[in-house]
Amino acid sequence: MASIGLLLIRFVFGLTFAGHGAQKLFGWFGGHGLKGTAGWMESIGLKPGKAMALAAGASELAGGILFAIGLWTPLAALLMVVPMIVAIAKVHGPNGYWVTQNGYEYNLAIIAVAIGVALTGPGQYSLDAIIFG
Repeated sequence: MASIGLLLIRFVFGLTFAGHGAQKLFGWFGGHGLKGTAGWMESIGLKPGKAMALAAGASELAGGILFAIGLWTPLAALLMVVPMIVAIAKVHGPNGYWVTQNGYEYNLAIIAVAIGVALTGPGQYSLDAIIFG
């Protein structure tokens, strides 16, 4: 049952996180795409904006997909954690904890889930388990 629980956690958090990357890169799911994200990143001091948007979007998309399928789980977790640390440092941290005040609540939850699964392991229903035993 624990592996089914891990699969559910990985799938929901991973695909949701990948969706955020697709918003940044392609403008899918109501996102602003690379150009819009680049402009916003420049406006908050992350320069060059296009390179930062590409890095954030690629990290979120790749990290989320890898996390969802349970492949290279520690790397997937790292690809999820790093942009969330930047998001807290540059955007959400000064607003306090609660997401209703644009705080870092959601970012911290992603960090906790990603690190927790990386430390626990992705479970038997993962590509890591199939490939690496």
